[in-house]
Amino acid sequence: MRRGLVVLLVAALVASAGYAIGFGASDEHPDERGEPDGNLEIHHIDVGQGDATLVVTPRGETILIDSGDWRDAGDPVIDYLDAQDVDRIDHLIATHGHADHIGGHAAVIEHFEEHGDGVGAVYDSGVVHTSQTYDEYLDAVAAYNVTLFEIGEGYNLSLESDTVEASVLNPPAGASDRADDLDDSSLVLTIEFGEFTYLTTGDAGQRAERRLAEQRGADVEADAYQVGHHGSSSASTEPFLDAVGPEIAIVSSAAESRYGHPHDEVLESLADRDVRTYWTGVHGDVVLETDGETVSVTSERNASTDPKDYVETKHAPRNGPEGNDSSSTETESIDQPTARRPSIDRPTTALTVP
Repeated sequence: MRRGLVVLLVAALVASAGYAIGFGASDEHPDERGEPDGNLEIHHIDVGQGDATLVVTPRGETILIDSGDWRDAGDPVIDYLDAQDVDRIDHLIATHGHADHIGGHAAVIEHFEEHGDGVGAVYDSGVVHTSQTYDEYLDAVAAYNVTLFEIGEGYNLSLESDTVEASVLNPPAGASDRADDLDDSSLVLTIEFGEFTYLTTGDAGQRAERRLAEQRGADVEADAYQVGHHGSSSASTEPFLDAVGPEIAIVSSAAESRYGHPHDEVLESLADRDVRTYWTGVHGDVVLETDGETVSVTSERNASTDPKDYVETKHAPRNGPEGNDSSSTETESIDQPTARRPSIDRPTTALTVP
């Protein structure tokens, strides 16, 4: 069931574009959290062909979900966090081990441990990758003695604010039920604040989406959706989009994506559902801010939010080789296999970050 949203404000700003949308209450989702107080911010950082999302709770607690591509070594993410005056990452999440998602993890840990107030804890699905990038991430965790937790379905991040809930829906909690495939083992996370729900799925593909739609359909319903796998047609299947029913979508991929992301099929599905869509490759950094009842969206660059308009944009001449799947970055020469497996704490209760 899609929530009823109405456009309250459309405002063009200098070098940015902002929208505000209101959310109606739903009896199907009773709010067991405290009454919203303050604003929740979700920053989709433009890292080219990769993912990096900063969540800031009303109490200033920070959640960094992924950290961009290994080629950038965390620089765009660290620069953005510094510009936002972020001096600590309370929760650092690796949705999965591919280098376009954890490419900056080692640098982020080092930066905040050396020059900030540290990293509270790191979260991982426990499905490891045999790559240099993943190895360097584990080395940084060990070097700075940061607690690393393996988490899965049913885990809730322990947040200081009792008005925000961050819940993990994938991978399945039982180790025997987890796929060895890194993409389908991506951490899928919902963030709820008042009447607002946000969903991010990493690179989870059709198999994971099918399970979620069939077994957790009501739980994936969201007002804002970070489009799975950078807009690849390997994700955002029709049944899954029907279950999510988003009003806002954000695609994190390069404007000249070597993989053709976002794929036409996904854009057409979003257009068919009248989903206002932002693309970091076109809009730059995209920030959602909500008080739990309305949400405003501000982008670095002003551009159309109609997915149909992106088809022409994405088929403009591009530089670089073509491909089909961003996870192929793991075959680059610098990302050579290693054979390490992390030592991951398995909490039986929710983590309280010091």
